[in-house]
Order: sequence, then structure tokens, then C-alpha cells
Amino acid sequence: MVKRALISVYDKTGLIEFAGALNDLGIEILSTGGTARALAAAGIPVRQVSDETGFPEILDGRVKTLHPRIHAALLARRDLSSHMEQIAEKGIKTIDIVVVNLYPFREVASREGVPLEEVIENIDIGGPSMLRSAAKNHEGVVVVCDPRDYEVILREIRGSGDVARETRLRLAVKAFAHTAHYDALISSYLVAIAGAGTGPLDLPDELTLGFEKVQAMRYGENPHQKAAFYREPFARAPSLATARQLHGKELSFNNINDTNAALELVMEFDGPAAVAVKHANPCGVGLGSSPAEAFSHAYDADPVSIFGGIVALNRPVDAETAKLLSPVFIEVLLAPEFDGAATDILFKKKDIRVLATGRLPAPGGVERRPSYDLKKVSGGLLIQESDQTADTPAAWRCVTTRRPTPEEAGDLAFSWKVCKYVKSNAIVLARGGQTVGIGAGQMSRIGAARIAIEAAGDRARGSVMASDAFFPFPDVVGAAATAGVTAIVQPGGSVRDTESIAAADHAGIAMVFTGIRHFRH
Repeated sequence: MVKRALISVYDKTGLIEFAGALNDLGIEILSTGGTARALAAAGIPVRQVSDETGFPEILDGRVKTLHPRIHAALLARRDLSSHMEQIAEKGIKTIDIVVVNLYPFREVASREGVPLEEVIENIDIGGPSMLRSAAKNHEGVVVVCDPRDYEVILREIRGSGDVARETRLRLAVKAFAHTAHYDALISSYLVAIAGAGTGPLDLPDELTLGFEKVQAMRYGENPHQKAAFYREPFARAPSLATARQLHGKELSFNNINDTNAALELVMEFDGPAAVAVKHANPCGVGLGSSPAEAFSHAYDADPVSIFGGIVALNRPVDAETAKLLSPVFIEVLLAPEFDGAATDILFKKKDIRVLATGRLPAPGGVERRPSYDLKKVSGGLLIQESDQTADTPAAWRCVTTRRPTPEEAGDLAFSWKVCKYVKSNAIVLARGGQTVGIGAGQMSRIGAARIAIEAAGDRARGSVMASDAFFPFPDVVGAAATAGVTAIVQPGGSVRDTESIAAADHAGIAMVFTGIRHFRH
């Protein structure tokens, strides 16, 4: 039976109504500090924890509930006579409900310019300790960390005088998840502080991830799969987690995955750029002197595959760009901002989702902080640094007799950036700041090359080619020569490099090695 409750909450949502109902049910209430004052002001009888322990709050409130009389009252097993005899000898009464929510660490730590000392003071110690003690002994103690559970607790106590065993277990699981997430937030914040300005810390022996649910989704990649979107704590840089949705229905699992691929690629470019993505692969990428021109080039790169795809731009969208976008069926449109004239045009399209990221960081700038890439595998997790290596064309090595012309060099740099974001094996053909053919995710490199060349058609003649990894055979060079490709960029490093170089020299193709591979699986 429930006879005594300890309530100590930062978030006082529903507090007075809940505590008042407990009091009406004849349940004694213990409390601390601000919670006790709020209850007393509402006319609800309350006993101070310091009166229960015989020990005052000290150290500016850092120590309030960390006392044997509190934790023994929580941890004593009701089914063990030895436990009950021991607490009776000490004059300790059991506590049957613990209602605790924690200091607002995340909210304080997320604010710009907050001193570290203030953030540290918002690390709750007593609250998690009580939650964990109560959750461990949930057979005897009801643990409540979420105001949304108040009504369930009251309904069960009113019905039977107690809380069902199944409910106690569910609430205990929730409490342990809550304290684990709270500690993960603190760890994430302090890791970022410790590594500030020095890049990421070494991969730890023990990895704790703290993510917060942004939204549940109707389904995942397929209708039979459950899914949800979670956000990293303290996410500040422009990202999907921080973007504002200005228009359209809720984003799907596939929308978010594909839009992220478009955003990552479009942030690679200094000048106006547009990226179209379908099934997580770029299908058209274009540069221009304006966002409108960039989008025109991206659209013309593959006007078939863009249908139902994702488009990202790295410049604000104006009316001219919006007019070009409007006739095209696009699932998601993402850009830093949209002016009023653009939204007047775009918001007439019912099916398009419009997202604004805010100003995007410069490629390779300090705002693009090092991050990690996670891949779930059966029974484990792969983690690596994100592929944010800065590519420097000036350091590339020309390995053929003929060197690239300035125009080819520009297109090689462009195609290499695009190739980095195409699933491996990847081949990209480009010309004049526009992709003309993309071969993605093939089991052989020659297969990817054939797809890219076929997609390019006549536009392959005079284009350049990028390959995300080296050529194990000279067959790709031969296919490129037949299609009219004039220059190739690839990492190099194959034991058969000499064969590919000789094939390029024979065809009059310029070839450069980057020394860097960009696999993307």
C-alpha cells in the first residue's frame, strides 16, 4: 500500500494537482526546497526532508537528500524481514513513491555564453540517486520522473490503493533510461569542452550515446518498419536536426536520409550550388553564378531522376529560383533561407516540404566541427570519424604525359567533390560545373563506369571522370576513352596503376592521382 511520498521536482508541471490528490488519498508528503515551498503555498501539508533526516540542507543545496534515512527508506526490501527490522531499529519509515525530475542541465548547457561553472551547478546529484534507488527497489517503491505519468499513478491508487507491478516495472525502466540519458548529456558536453579546438577526442573504450526523440514516424524505409528521428544533444551547426520546416507535411524516414545526403554535398561548395538526390545518391549537381542558374544545371543534369527527389541549395532561394523549382515534383527543398516572394510561389505546392537551415558554414571552415559516423551492425556498432578530409587539388599529382587544361582541372575538382558523396563503387562524369552521368553503388568499377557513360550519352564527349577509388584494371580508362572523356581523377594506389596510366597516355587522357580514397557505403 502507498502511504508516504517524497516529491522533489524542478519541472513543476501538474505538481499542485498531483500532490493535492495524493494528500486527499491520505498519503504523507516529504519534500525539499522550492518544491516544499510551492506545496505549502498551495495549502498542501508537507514535511521537510531535513526534519525527517535531522540534518539541514548544506553546501548551497548540493546536499539535501543524500542521507541514509532517505536511501534506506527507499532501498529496504519489503519482503525481507531483516531489512524491515533494521530500518525499524533506526526509526526509519519506508517511502513508497518517489517523484523526481532533474535540474535542467541540457537547457542551461545549450545556451550560448553560459560559464562552465553555471553548467556544472546544473548537474543534479541527489535527484538521479533517488531515482536509481527507487527504480532498483521498484517492487516496493513507485518511481516517477515524468509528469505525464501522474494521472496513471492516481488512477491505480484510487482503484486499488496501490500501483500495479507491471506499472512499477515500466516506470523503473523509464527512470533508468532517464538517468542514463542525463549522464550521457553531461558526458557529451564535457567531452566537447575537453576537446574544444583540438579536434575529436580518441574513440573511448566505453561509448555512451545520448539522443532525444524529435518525432515518431509513420514508418521507416518500408511500411512494415517502425521508425523515429532522434537528435544529438547540443546540435548547433546547420543540420536536419536544427532546420526549420516552413511548409509541407511531416518528413518521412527516407526524406530525412536523402535530405541529409543532399545537405552534406551542397556544403562542399563555395559558390552557388544545387544538389538533387534520389535514394541517397546525387542524381544531378550544378554550379552557377546564382542559385537559379545552379538549379538549372542540376535539373538539366538528369531531369528524369530528379522527379520525386530532394533538392538542396547553399544560397537563399529567391523568386527566380522558386519559379524554376515550382513545376518540378520535389519531395523536399532545403536551403539556408527563402525570401517572401519565393515562399509565395512554393507554398502553393501542397506536396513539397520546405526546410530552412540558416546560414551554412564555409567548406572546411571551423564551424564544420569534426564529427563521427555511426553504423549499426548485428550485435554492435561501427564508429569512425566523418569523412571531412579537405581535398586540395593543388597537391594532386599528374601521372600522365598530358596535363589537364585549366577547364578540365576545374571540372576534376568539382567531380571529385560529387564522387565523395556517391555510394561506392562510384563514377562521376562532369563538364562545365555540371554532372552529366553518375554510376553509383555497383559491385564492379567498370559497371559503375558503364552506367555513368550511358546516362551521359553524347554529353560524355569532352567530360571528365572521377572515381572514388583506384582502378584495379585499365578497363575503365578504355571505356572512358571510347566515350570521349578527356581527363580522369582517381586516388591511385593500385598495383596495376602503370597499366591504367599507359592506357590514359595512349588515349591522350590526362590523369591525376589524389592519394585519398572516398569510399561511401
